[in-house]
Amino acid sequence: MFDRHYAVWPKGVPKHLTLPATSLYENLELSVRRYPTKPALIYYGSALSYAALKDHVDRLAGWLEHVCGVRRQDRVLLYMQNSPQFVIAYYAIQRLTAVVVPVNPMSKTEELRHIARDTGASTILCGQDVFAFAQPLLGHELQHAIVAAYADYVTPYHLRPNDIVQPDVVAAPRMPVPAPAIAWNDTLAANHAAGPHKATHDDWCVLPYSSGTTGAPKGCLHSIRGVTATLFGSIAWNPATPESVQLVTLPLFHVTGMQNSMNAPLFNGATLVLMTRWDRKVAADLIRRHRVTHWRNITTMCVDFLSDPDSANWDLSSLIGIGGGGAPMPKAVAAKLKEFTGLEYIEGYGLSETIAATHINPVSNPKPQCLGIPVFDVDSRIVNPDTLEELGPNETGEIVMAGPQIFLGYWNRPEETAQVVFERDGKRFFRSGDLGYYDDEGYFYLVDRLKRMINASGFKVWPSEIEAMMYAHPGIREVCVIATADAHRGETVKAVIIPNEGATLTPDDVQAWCRERMAAYKVPRVITFAESLPKSATGKILWRVLQDEERAAAKPDAAD
Repeated sequence: MFDRHYAVWPKGVPKHLTLPATSLYENLELSVRRYPTKPALIYYGSALSYAALKDHVDRLAGWLEHVCGVRRQDRVLLYMQNSPQFVIAYYAIQRLTAVVVPVNPMSKTEELRHIARDTGASTILCGQDVFAFAQPLLGHELQHAIVAAYADYVTPYHLRPNDIVQPDVVAAPRMPVPAPAIAWNDTLAANHAAGPHKATHDDWCVLPYSSGTTGAPKGCLHSIRGVTATLFGSIAWNPATPESVQLVTLPLFHVTGMQNSMNAPLFNGATLVLMTRWDRKVAADLIRRHRVTHWRNITTMCVDFLSDPDSANWDLSSLIGIGGGGAPMPKAVAAKLKEFTGLEYIEGYGLSETIAATHINPVSNPKPQCLGIPVFDVDSRIVNPDTLEELGPNETGEIVMAGPQIFLGYWNRPEETAQVVFERDGKRFFRSGDLGYYDDEGYFYLVDRLKRMINASGFKVWPSEIEAMMYAHPGIREVCVIATADAHRGETVKAVIIPNEGATLTPDDVQAWCRERMAAYKVPRVITFAESLPKSATGKILWRVLQDEERAAAKPDAAD
């Protein structure tokens, strides 16, 4: 057991957690019994109590069971922006002991098709803003669609004081929903009653998608036990009370937002202040209005927030905890944040395969640009990626970890699961694919990635997936996707293309083609053309050669 970090373990915090035996839905039930009239959600000035939240969850679950035929362990796609409907849909699926498949709302039709086919899901719950991408799947991969208008949970302007600026997608009125899809409000109006809730910690719970190490996106299957480990751990590591108010700006389809900004606060009886789209001025307004106490974000959000010329005048006095990850927090930004709030930015580290954090900085003793230390019941080590031999402090190798939150495996991919897990000391370790080291005190640091992955503002982009899609372009003969430095996003996507003979391509044309077929964060921001690509003796494109050249060119002394 790795215990070097115990010397800096937070005082008064246990090293082992006895996990509650309740399911996610039962967590909500208990909060409703304790705080029925308390606001569970606040959405652009409109509140939904805990009792009302559960009522909507139960009625939606009844429709899913009786009309859509959702049964225990069935997979259900959840394809929405942050909204009350996302939270309600998530817990309605849990109510049936089915499996939530959270889908990035930036995904397009072909990306949806892959996930629908891979999971065998027949039902999707989606926002009306993205329904057009799901509609072609109805009658084919999908049989049922429930379409939500976010405006339904916002009180009209003339009925509420202190108007808050809403993004267009929230202000948009409800649109007609063509059959066989059905409008969200119609499912609730039907008032179907779901059957008894029966769940154990071994039941499947959520199936977020990650590309793992190579190839098309893969589902990371988690049990209720694993999800409970990180949501309960979040509360124990960053103490909160039912009076806590959480600003929700992280996307809820992502495991960090799902666990730290939704499941943990609802377990605790706290209040969620939801934002559908990031807007720094609106975020500051919401912090002031609702006396927000906790805010989890990605580093780029915090950078944008503090770059506003008015940020020094914002009332942030209610904040008692702020942190996140996605990319190392620049020291200058962390210093500015501490000047404005008196708070340290607490960085952490986790993956889709670990359903949020396995490492977090101690609140009382954080280190900058650091992943943190292994949290409750996590045994994390550094190993040689070729031999799995354990390495010592300050030696760079692959970060591996064992713990209750480690996924059950990649959905229907036992061989690929076997490639990323191994047994040692009677424990099942997961290979993160990330290169790092730990210092003498047991703090872990990220150095590089074994995985071929691009981290664009916290969104994970998998080059092989982008390449596979770009090869469908009639003018592209060969393409290699790599990461390139970006002042705002940290990293962004670059495509090096060999055009087909006679093809006339421009970067703008290729980007426009990509925008029609893939999520915006995946579209290459930089496109160059070449006569050849480096290849191995077997003809395999040597992407790492291009990546190394790109990083070398980006170094400050590259021109010397």
